[in-house]
Amino acid sequence: MPLTNNVIIKLNEITTMIEDKTKLSELEVEEIKKIFRKLVENDERYDLDEIEFWFENEGSWISRTPIIRITNLANYVQDKYQQTAHLRILSDDDCSCGN
Repeated sequence: MPLTNNVIIKLNEITTMIEDKTKLSELEVEEIKKIFRKLVENDERYDLDEIEFWFENEGSWISRTPIIRITNLANYVQDKYQQTAHLRILSDDDCSCGN
């Protein structure tokens, strides 16, 4: 699945936000999580391999370590969102219990 324009815009935001392309600070990690959380909350879907490929080819990343970390964060946020989406409580109107 190719990356959407919205996802690419956010990846550019992450690239601009990170000053040291060899490591991520804890504050940067939290900001990256927020960016991916907003994407999934807005029903944007992304392929993790495509994200990793995008960062590898972007050109300003010196080390592969932060690219892998960002990809792992994207995976974590997406998985967590999908798990909590399954736990939504049905309203009384959606109950199929016969009442």
